[in-house]
Parts: sequence; C-alpha cells; structure tokens
Amino acid sequence: MKATGKRGQIHHAPVSRRSLLRAGAGVAAFTIVPGYVLGGAGRTPPSEKLNIAGVGIGGQGGSDLHDVSSENIIALCDVDWDYAAHTFKQYPRAKQYRDFRIMLEKEKGIDAVIVGTPDHNHAIVSMTAIKLGKHVYCEKPLTRTVYEARALAKAARGAKVATQMGNQGMAFEGNRLINEWLWDGAIGPVREVHAWSDRPTHSGEPPLYWAQGVDRPKDTPAVPETMDWDLWLGPAPWRPYHPAYAPFRWRGWWDFGSGGLGDMGIHNLAPVWSALKLGAPLSVEASSTLFNNETLPLASTVHYEFAARGDMPPVRLHWYDGGIVPPRPPELEPDRALSREDGLVFVGDKGTMYVEGWGGNSPRLIPEAKMLAYQRPPKTLPRSIGHHNEWIKACKEGTPTRSDFAAFAGPLTEAVLLGTVCVRMGGRRLVWDSENLKVTNLPEANQYLHYEYRKGWTL
Repeated sequence: MKATGKRGQIHHAPVSRRSLLRAGAGVAAFTIVPGYVLGGAGRTPPSEKLNIAGVGIGGQGGSDLHDVSSENIIALCDVDWDYAAHTFKQYPRAKQYRDFRIMLEKEKGIDAVIVGTPDHNHAIVSMTAIKLGKHVYCEKPLTRTVYEARALAKAARGAKVATQMGNQGMAFEGNRLINEWLWDGAIGPVREVHAWSDRPTHSGEPPLYWAQGVDRPKDTPAVPETMDWDLWLGPAPWRPYHPAYAPFRWRGWWDFGSGGLGDMGIHNLAPVWSALKLGAPLSVEASSTLFNNETLPLASTVHYEFAARGDMPPVRLHWYDGGIVPPRPPELEPDRALSREDGLVFVGDKGTMYVEGWGGNSPRLIPEAKMLAYQRPPKTLPRSIGHHNEWIKACKEGTPTRSDFAAFAGPLTEAVLLGTVCVRMGGRRLVWDSENLKVTNLPEANQYLHYEYRKGWTL
C-alpha cells in the first residue's frame, strides 16, 4: 500500500525470472541445481539474508521495511529527515542518505531496494536500481505516468530482477477466491464490473485525506531545515515548497499523484485484472466534478471497454471515486448496505458477485441464498506466504511474484493512469493504441502520457 494505508490495515500477500531446465518429451527428466541455490555473483542463496535499502521511508516505505526487517536493512534514504526520523531510529546501523543516487553509488553491497517515495519519483528510483541489477519493491501506483509504466515494465523484463508492486491485496485469500470462483463459472461469463473507492474522502464525507479540486497555494513558506525540497521534486516541474504538497498531501496534485484512481484503483482493480485476464483497454471515457490544471477533481467515474480474451467475452469496467458508488445490485438483500468505502461488483450472465472492502478480500455471491448453495471449487492457485515474503523469496530463488512489474503491475498501472488522462481531457472518449502507446482519436491527449523531466533527471 502506501502512507495512506487503507483504514490502517497493512496486509502481507506473473512471470518467473528464471525456470529450471526440464527434459524434452520422451526423455527422462533430470534436474540441475540452479545457481541461486548455491549463491554466486549477484545472487543471494536462500539461507542468507538480503542487503536491503529503502528510499522514501517516512510513510508507507517505512512500513514496507518493517515487513522485510528479517533481512539486513543496510541503507536508508529520505529527503526529509524529520519525517523519516522514526524509521532511521529503528535501524541505527543503516547508513543514512538524502540522495538515492549517491546511496546506490556508494553502497555496492545492496541487493534489493524498496521504493516508498511519492508517485512522481517511483519510476526514477526504480529504474536506477533496476539498471544496477537490484531487485525492486515499489509502492503503488507503479509510476506517475503511462509512459513510465511501460518503460519500467520493459526494463524489469530485460534485467530479470525480482520485482513487486505494493498492492498488498494480491496476497489476500479473497483475491484468489475471486479468480477460482469466476473461473469455475460461479456467475457465468462476466460482461460488466463496477469498482469504487471513497478516496480522497472518508466514506464520502470530510475531512479529505488530501486536497483535490483546489488551486495552487499563493504563499511561499520557508522550506524546513531538515528537508531537501529540490530532491523531493525530483523530475517534476519546479514550484516553491508548501506544506500543501509534502510530506503527505501530494497525491491529489497532477504533478505528483493521480488521486483516488491511482491510489485505490490499483488495489481494487487488481483482482479484476487477475480474474478476468485483462490487458490494455480498447477505449476509456469519464465524467467528473470540476477541476483545474493543478489538482484532480473531487470525484470521478471512468468507464473502460475491453475486448474478448480467449473464451471470455468483452467486458465494460466502471470506476467510481470521491464518494460516488455504483447502482445498488438488485440481488443485494434489502437489509444489506453497499459499502461506501471500497468494493467490487462482478455482473455475470448467471449471477452477481459482491466484494466488500479494498483489494478484493471478501467475495460473496448474492443473494446470500446463492452463496450458501454454491459448491466451491478446489483451491487451485498457490496460497500466499505474504506479499513481502513473496518478493524476498523471488529475490533469493527466482520464484514469481503476483504483482511483478513486467507481467502485471506495469500493464495494470498503464490502464489505471490512462483513466486519469481521460479525466484530464474532460472525460472525452479516448481510443487506445496500446502497441504504439498513443491515443489515436484525440492526439492532444498524448501530452499527458508523460512530461518533460527537469534538467538532470532521466529514466
């Protein structure tokens, strides 16, 4: 998750980097002990601890470090040493840095990096680590722009390092049940899905978790002595420091985040992508409250169209945020409330599945009588050893993670952020050419797929 951890809950929860050689058909199988078991250059055997560095450790990054603290935490980096002080204190032996580039240059023994910075620095930090051959765990959304998501996925695929995005719901038991039940035909072919989150509000009411639909502040207070504001901005366009942005309130500003969709959409849409085997959308359209060039709107709805996938039919996916919820499913019992915070509704030809809460944790067929009558299928998917533990195991043994950059996190982030581009274009329908990474019917929308980094910053 992130510093905006959902309701204070932190949960542990696919392309393999390596595979064992197997004998061909008709030939007796044999096994070669892979190098990662024995250790060696650039590899950590399962019996040894990883040397892990953290970048952006004052908020959710600090929580991520806690979840891997059985390994060696050898270096810590944050641009705001006051905000990060509690994490520095937890690991007194770790070297302390403000600039991640200096840390990665000096600390040659780093095996893996956890990235918990604001969104606009995710790609820069992760790409630098990947190019150095480091394993990477990066908070969600994977990147701030569509282009960055594609670039990071490509780099991770080529480097063959272990990667995991911080959408912890991928480790939930309910996430796996959604897959198994839908693949079992519990509600028949799914043609429509509704997904929502109340962010940036709290259950549709003030106070806001962060500001949206507001103008840039006009006053220019002094930068805190413990903070390097230039490094905090990183590749983003220059603007004066203001507490309206940092340390926590950055998520609703176009230059730094992607609002409720980028925040909770990654969590709540992940089980949809997994279960329905979604890829790039064909088109996107949206509607929203008023907004400006500084911040996202307070509330929006985004509608995605996906083509058929194998034996799965085309599907229309609807996203709602800012306190908007979808139409109440007619199958939902009159005395059962529809969650105002987070949820999913899968609409199939033979029934409806309602998932209450974030990340796909609590699926139910509705009405309850149908749930009670349902003969659940065998549990065919491997169960999680914990979201962070999956990444640790992948770093040491080359096993897959469920939210790796190349196969899952990158494509999911692309689609989610395309939704924010659509919102920024006033909700006009965007026809998407995924292969060439461009909007074909409104060329002016392509300017929001990426932006020009400040001088000195490159991917």
